[in-house]
Amino acid sequence: MEELLSLLKEIKPEVEFEGNEHLIDNEEIDSLSIVEIVAAIDDKFDVEIGVTDIVPENFNSVEAMWNLIQKLLDE
Repeated sequence: MEELLSLLKEIKPEVEFEGNEHLIDNEEIDSLSIVEIVAAIDDKFDVEIGVTDIVPENFNSVEAMWNLIQKLLDE
């Protein structure tokens, strides 16, 4: 998960990701940020995040993003 945190901090250094469960709800990341995050995760972890996976539940926290990555790696 440290790799993911590092990646997120590169994209949005002003956001406190750790322990934050409402990144989208609190508008700390927006749709453009999500596009950047999806592309970076796809490259870094060699997974493909599909359109159906791009929902707030999967991006509202680092833990949710990490769970999505793990799910995609297991497929």
